[in-house]
Amino acid sequence: MMNNMLRNIVRFLITVLALVVLNGCSGAVEPWNEPFDTVGDWQLESDASASVEITGGRLLINILVPGQIAWASIEERPLSDFRLTVEAAQEAGPMDNEYGVLLRMEDDVRFYAFSVSGDGYVRIALYENEQWTLLGQDWTASDAVHQGMATNVLGVDANGEQLTFSVNGEVVAQLSDATLTKGGIGLYAGAFNEAGVEVAFDNLQIEPLP
Repeated sequence: MMNNMLRNIVRFLITVLALVVLNGCSGAVEPWNEPFDTVGDWQLESDASASVEITGGRLLINILVPGQIAWASIEERPLSDFRLTVEAAQEAGPMDNEYGVLLRMEDDVRFYAFSVSGDGYVRIALYENEQWTLLGQDWTASDAVHQGMATNVLGVDANGEQLTFSVNGEVVAQLSDATLTKGGIGLYAGAFNEAGVEVAFDNLQIEPLP
């Protein structure tokens, strides 16, 4: 009887270990609420073209030069399937700008970008091989976007090849793309013809899909 009990315990431990390994390999996500109270695992890079910092419980990106983008990324937790929401608020600068979420990032050289603009447009694109590829239409007007100095809640559901993007609870784009399957996430902002774009991110939440 004792041998049977030991065998059962060993089988149980092997099963648990296998599940842990499988979850790690599949990019399974644990619920994650980011308060932005410390830098933690975030990669922040500032230079003469942009300032990226965590301050006052928010991630703040300030674009100092026209035609530039900057982001903060975290790749220590590569994710495949997940639901993400984050509050993004334009604090200053022209309405002709861009800001949003980067997902399934691979070393800052391959990623999807979900973008909105201060004047009410949205766009989804893939960045790889130092080139942008549109996934759907180019900048498209959306009534879901709060324009100007306002807060927008950006949402992403990534489920295998199926990607769904929302603004303030309203779905603005759905697509299927299998180029990238897993990676880190980032939050970004960019300027077009005029500098001074400042965007603050807060209340980032990531959770498993229901």
